[in-house]
Amino acid sequence: MEKNKIVVKFKDGTSMKGQTANFFPNKTMFHLERIDGKIVEITIEHLKAIFFVKDYEGNKNHVKTYNDIINSGGKKLRVKFIDGEEIIGFTLSYSPDRQGFFLTPADLKGNNDRVFVVKSSAPKIEFI
Repeated sequence: MEKNKIVVKFKDGTSMKGQTANFFPNKTMFHLERIDGKIVEITIEHLKAIFFVKDYEGNKNHVKTYNDIINSGGKKLRVKFIDGEEIIGFTLSYSPDRQGFFLTPADLKGNNDRVFVVKSSAPKIEFI
C-alpha cells in the first residue's frame, strides 16, 4: 500500500511529520511512521487535523488565498478550528454524523493536497 506524506496536528498544538499507509476515515486510530523512523499509534480524537502534504517544509512565504475553483470538488465550506485557524475548501464527504471529513483546500498552490478535519476540533463549519 502506498504511503501518504502527512503532518498531524494535535488539539494541544503539537504536531508530528511522517507517513502512513493505514489511515482510514472511519477508524479511530492509525499508525504514523515519523520522519525519524519511529512508528507511533495516533488516536484520531486527539487530533485537530491530518494534513496530506506535498512536502514537509512547504513554502514559508506562500500567502494563502483560498480563491481557487475545484471542478467536481463538491461543496465549498469554511472550517474554523479551535485554535483560530481557518481553511476554505471543497468537500465531497461532509456528514455531521462522522468523526471527520476530507477537505481539498481552495488554494492549489499551497502545500496541502487535502486535509482530514476532525470535527471535534472545528466548532464552526459552514457552507459558503
